[in-house]
Amino acid sequence: MKTTKTLLGAAALALMAAVPAQAQVLFWSTQAAPVEETQKMREDVLAGFEGGVDFQPQEVGPFITRLEAEISAGSGNIGVVGALHGDLSTYADAWVDLSDVDLSGVAVSEAFLELGKLGTDEQKYLPWMQANYVMAANKQALEYLPEGADINALTYDQLVDWAQAMAEDTGSPKFGFPAGPQGLKHRFFQGFLIPSFAGSTVTKFASDEAAAGWEVFKELWQYTNPASTNYAFMQEPLLSGDVWVAFDHIARLADAFNQRPDDFVAFPAPAGPMGRGFMPVLAGVAVPASAPDVEAAKALVQYMLQPDTQVATLLATNFYPVTDAPLPAELPASARALGPAITAMTTSADALPALLPVGLGDMGGQFNQVYTDTFERIVLGNQPIADVLAQQADTLRSVMEQANAPCWLPDAPSEGPCPVD
Repeated sequence: MKTTKTLLGAAALALMAAVPAQAQVLFWSTQAAPVEETQKMREDVLAGFEGGVDFQPQEVGPFITRLEAEISAGSGNIGVVGALHGDLSTYADAWVDLSDVDLSGVAVSEAFLELGKLGTDEQKYLPWMQANYVMAANKQALEYLPEGADINALTYDQLVDWAQAMAEDTGSPKFGFPAGPQGLKHRFFQGFLIPSFAGSTVTKFASDEAAAGWEVFKELWQYTNPASTNYAFMQEPLLSGDVWVAFDHIARLADAFNQRPDDFVAFPAPAGPMGRGFMPVLAGVAVPASAPDVEAAKALVQYMLQPDTQVATLLATNFYPVTDAPLPAELPASARALGPAITAMTTSADALPALLPVGLGDMGGQFNQVYTDTFERIVLGNQPIADVLAQQADTLRSVMEQANAPCWLPDAPSEGPCPVD
């Protein structure tokens, strides 16, 4: 008996020694998984959090397996979850309401805060970081802006007028678009053009409002550099001077700003009748109800939204702030230029987030192809817009039904596959 008590006492002492005096918050994340990013997150971003953070990035499979196990059990060790909007929306019922987290006056994009409610009255997650697509222009183009136009609040009609003025005065089209085989043209149609005109990506795909958007883009195409059908990264034609104004993902514009920072400006995508559609790659932070210390987890969430932390996260991951955090002068030129353009777009009064597709599984490629084929038939093939939209709507409807994918923003929630009217 004495030996047993001795062994039990030793085991208890060992267990106590293994538990820190103040338990760290386990930060379970699908983001910042590359080794270099992970190291920067631990050393530069999270080291200043009082109490400590155990940052553990995971591939999606292991991430989901453990998260679901703890949610099902109603208790676990995960304190904070960091993931993309689509992943967080899958477990909406599992998250603690973060409405009472004091952000100390930090201004967060209202559009992103609304996304974080996941269709409820509670703040299911708080935005954490984002990537996005913006417009870029050679400063030579600015003299051709339509009279009274604000480059940070352009409309699609003004963009067409701008492109026309440049083409007519210079003798060649100066607008550029990533319409090549490796270009991200489908994201423009899914997240920018159609939402801006129809307030929808899927349900109103074939509507008169969507047709109006395609009509405007056809007009813009008249003043678009014909080499655009070969473009993948718009930074290259911007640097060569073949293009003066372009749309692309921030990662595909960065070299232009880093090589010649004084020659280019970045600005938000245009707005249509329904708003300023844009497609954020949005990551958020949530606290599961099964967290061992909800208050400590909320404190970490608060810490992640502070200006210094947001800037450190940008330096660690190349994802941009979701707040109004001022960017320091020593940042790379591309970050200094692209960051404010993203902020201006996502915080605009007419901001209309159109999320990356959710729930398509292996049908994602076919979904994208619908938009690519529609572009090629309407814009390149000059086929009747109404006929093309009606036919492509049938294909889109089949994709949604086969994937059994419900709607995502900006479309209204659906029971079952997202309808295509």
